Parts: sequence; structure tokens; C-alpha cells
Amino acid sequence: MKGRGVGIVLVLVGLGLGATLLRDQVPVGGAQAPAVGAAADPVAAEAGARLQNEQNTIDVVGRFEPGLVFISTENEVMGQDPFGMFGGSEVQRGLGSGFFVNDAGDILTNYHVVAGESGSGAAQKISVRVMGQEQSVEARVIGLAPQYDLALIRPVGLDAKLIRPIPLGDSDALKVGQKAIAMGAPFGLDFSVTEGIVSSTARQIPIGFSGSGASEGITQKAIQTDAAINPGNSGGPLLDSGGRVIGINTQIYSPSGQATGVGQSAGVGFAIPVNTAKNLLPRLQAANGQEVRAPTLGVTAGLLVRGQQQVLAVGLSVLSSEGKRELELPERGLVIGEVAPGTPAARAGLRGGTRTESFRGGAIRLGGDVITAVNGKPVDALEDLQAGLIDRREGDTVTLTVVRGGESREVKVTLDETSFR
Repeated sequence: MKGRGVGIVLVLVGLGLGATLLRDQVPVGGAQAPAVGAAADPVAAEAGARLQNEQNTIDVVGRFEPGLVFISTENEVMGQDPFGMFGGSEVQRGLGSGFFVNDAGDILTNYHVVAGESGSGAAQKISVRVMGQEQSVEARVIGLAPQYDLALIRPVGLDAKLIRPIPLGDSDALKVGQKAIAMGAPFGLDFSVTEGIVSSTARQIPIGFSGSGASEGITQKAIQTDAAINPGNSGGPLLDSGGRVIGINTQIYSPSGQATGVGQSAGVGFAIPVNTAKNLLPRLQAANGQEVRAPTLGVTAGLLVRGQQQVLAVGLSVLSSEGKRELELPERGLVIGEVAPGTPAARAGLRGGTRTESFRGGAIRLGGDVITAVNGKPVDALEDLQAGLIDRREGDTVTLTVVRGGESREVKVTLDETSFR
């Protein structure tokens, strides 16, 4: 698995990868309260509280663990032969987790759990196994969302009685310190459970795959938890004390991964907020097996450089300060190359470049706008702009800070149906 970060590695927690209905709150049981008079005894009170918490965890696990799914994938890849003497191929296998979200059998998981060779598209074979069953069944892809690191799959021929959806909660209502229960298959140990707390509700980390040729994901809000999460937990649910899904386990922060290349839990795990998945679910369900992309404004990047294998869109920070002063450009920002007609950007009056200037290793479109911030957050690449749009819906308005002719101003852009095509 490929890590991210500097010094300490941010690791996707799927195993063996080549690239590495809303319901009412379900009440859960608790232990009986201590008898009258026991509260005066601090030892008894502590024991009672401990037992109550334990019983809550037992109840949540007993009711909702059957909704957990063990996922395995297979990709046929060319065999590694440094001398080129032998042909043939080998099967690359991956493991991860997922969970049922509705009675139709739709399973939500991470994109990287079901991704194909080198993290592109879907795996050639996806199989799922539910709790209490020895045999796996094949699953088909309903929708993929690489930028969100989410995917929706559905088992083929699974007995409907085995489909046990887990209710989805509200990640916007989370409080630091509340209980968090992680379910999944760490190191292939399927149907495992760990418990901790919500350590942070708005940690900003790179999630998913940007789609611009870079391996880094789009910076998004994530839930941080100290519930043990390890390789194989990817795609599994993070639950609250009511048994509702509050997040989808996706990555770990691993100091050991820097040295070994294999991340292990250090008490800092991350989950995609369930509200992100809830907003995306209708699009995934209508995707017909295809990819769902983050919303767009209708602009293309105007600063391109030649990478080792392809042309990359980059921000102004890659240019020298002297060159930017000569071109009267800000220190950082996303140069707009073109604005597509009939898009939110066009309706907001944004302008693309009018002339192209080449330089060693790339080219830049000049004469148009430069986006320097979205909703007050700095922008220096397409990924930064996408980060400001990724949790938005049709009809939402974003505020861009735009530099035109050396003057900075704010422009409001409203997303419409064209943003989600």
C-alpha cells in the first residue's frame, strides 16, 4: 500500500491492493442501574458505569454486526519477470470491508477496496461474504466515486434474508469524546470489532484520488478516532452508541509505515463522514456502474507542465516569484485556461485566458482570471478547488476570490445540474 504524508505515512487501510435510508434511532439495551444506595459507593458506581458501557457495546455489535460485509477482490496482472524469459500472469488479491445500506442489498465501501489494477476502475472480480456464511457470492459495481474514495456494490444471488442494513446517522452532530465502534476485517480477520472515541470531527486530510494524474487525494473533512483501525478495515462502518453509522473507515496515520511500507494502527484512524456518503448515495445508485465525479464549475486549468508520463495541471506556486511579477500574477492561485459555455463559471462571469505563453517545460494561458480562494480557503491547484466543492449539492453557492488584471474581488457561483454531469 502506498503511504501519504511526510515523515509519518497516511495509509489506505485496504489489504493487498496493487496501488495499495435514514431510519429512526434504534434503541439499544443497557445494563440495569445500580440499586438504590449503590451510588453512594464510588467503587460500585464505577463498576456500574463500566458494565453499562460494555453492555451497550455488546448490544450494538449483536444487532448490527450482521450488516457488515467481508469483501475480496481479484485482478489478473502480468507476472513480474525481470529477465523477460517467462510469460503468463498472476492473480493479485485484495481484502476489505463494507456494509449494507438498504434492503436492496447495496453495499457501501471504499473505492480503493474494489479498485482495479493500479487503482484504476473496478477490480475484475469482486466477492462478498456476510456473517455466518462460509461461501462468498460475486458482487457487481453500482457506482464508483474515486475522488471521494467511495463505491457502491451489490451482491448477485444473495438470499434477501441475509441483507441486514445498518442505519445511517448524522456526522454533522458528532461531538468529540463520544463513543466510536469500528467494524471490519483488520489483516483479513473478518468480522472484528474495536472501540474508542471520536478524537476530532473536522480533521483535514487527502482522501480519494484527484483524477488529475496526481496520486494525492482531495483534501476533505474526516472523522478522527482512536478505535483501532488497521489494513483490511477499509470500507467498514464506524458506529455511534446508538448503532448508527457515523463514518466509513478509510485511512490510518502510521509512523511505522514510513519505515516498513505497511501501516499499522497507532491510535489515529480516519473515517469519511457518513453525511458525505449520504449526499452521494443517490448519484451512486443512478451511476449504472460508472464513475461519479465531484461537482465542477466549468473551468480548465491554464498552467500546464510536462511530467514524466503526462501533462499536469498545476498552480502558480510552481513558478518563480520573478516570473510571476513579470506576468503580474499572484504568488499562488489557479489560472483559468478556459470557461465552458453554459456552466456556472460562465454565468458568474469568470474569464479564461486570451493568449498562451510557453516556457521551458510547460505553457500558461494569460489574460484571464486567477482563482486564489474558495469560500475563504486558499486555492493553488484543481484539487484545492475540488475540495471546496466536493460536499456541495445542486443549488449551493460558493464564493471565489478572483484576481483579474491585478485586482482581487469576490465572485459568487451557483452550482446547477451541469455541475454534476
